[in-house]
Amino acid sequence: MKKVIVTGHNGFIGPHLVRLLKESGYYVKGIDTNYFDDSCKFSDDIKPDEELVKDTRLIEASDLEGAYAICHLAALSNDTMGALNKNLTLDINHNASVNIAELAKRVDVKKYIFAASCSMYGIADGDKALDETADFAPVTTYAISKVNTEKDVKPMGDNNFSVTFLRNATAYGLSPKLRLDLVVNNLVGWAMTTGEIRIMSDGTPWRPLVHAEDIARAFVAVIDAPMQQVNGKSFNVGQNSENFQIKDIARIVGEVIPNCKVVITGEHGGDSRSYRVDFTKIKNELPGFQPKWKLKEAVEEIYKGYQKFGMDNEHFNGRYFIRLKQLEYLIKERKLDNNLFWK
Repeated sequence: MKKVIVTGHNGFIGPHLVRLLKESGYYVKGIDTNYFDDSCKFSDDIKPDEELVKDTRLIEASDLEGAYAICHLAALSNDTMGALNKNLTLDINHNASVNIAELAKRVDVKKYIFAASCSMYGIADGDKALDETADFAPVTTYAISKVNTEKDVKPMGDNNFSVTFLRNATAYGLSPKLRLDLVVNNLVGWAMTTGEIRIMSDGTPWRPLVHAEDIARAFVAVIDAPMQQVNGKSFNVGQNSENFQIKDIARIVGEVIPNCKVVITGEHGGDSRSYRVDFTKIKNELPGFQPKWKLKEAVEEIYKGYQKFGMDNEHFNGRYFIRLKQLEYLIKERKLDNNLFWK
């Protein structure tokens, strides 16, 4: 039985990946620093076969021995958190990611799969869908960290060590470790708790969307694929049909949730993060990737999930499902130091 390591297995995408890997017959080891422990749990999840509670900045070669593949998800996870401390974001998202790749190659791991991001493309002309050859124009520290990791890790690939970069579209959907700081999940929450969807921009920015479970499917597809098919390659992860303008996301949410109205205030003008993405390459070159989710069906799933959970204003505005608020709480309570190490 092949062993697969998942870093960040207690995050938003990780639980989906652990479940799919176990269903596919892999032995799964999870490594996570557990910032988002069971206090942040939305629903039950399937645990990995083995768990190591450890900060990715402290990972040693011995932690990775015996693995066939590493799925590196762990990171400070979005642009707002990336702005909390730019140096920390670069240390965790870039330096630690490169170090893990170097250690993995040293101990004969065969595949390193990195969770990159479509945000690496930054500001773009919304009329043109960007493929993997597009220039990078990262706007945030988070996006810069992803660009730098891909640049530094890609040369490590060879016949014995495959490196693959999954440039994920904007994630959304239910997860045992739910996030409400993501556009679709956030809009559904607003609609449920206030009866209103407020769009602070002018509603025109484009976002490529992908369900968290489909991101996990992409990782499994890379693990299952022959090394020569994926080594040194970058894939945009999503579907061409799932590029939406913010106002259209809001409209779909409004269609699913009864008695809610869409309000586009425009007070923040046009959001600088606007891009459409072309997902043809992953469809053609990674046939094992078979995404299952479309936005309308997923919004219906999210709405039902929130209802079952009893989502209310306290949950929606609290710390449990908003990553930045949880980290700020842990620092305030002196559980984490200012470098986000446990005390």
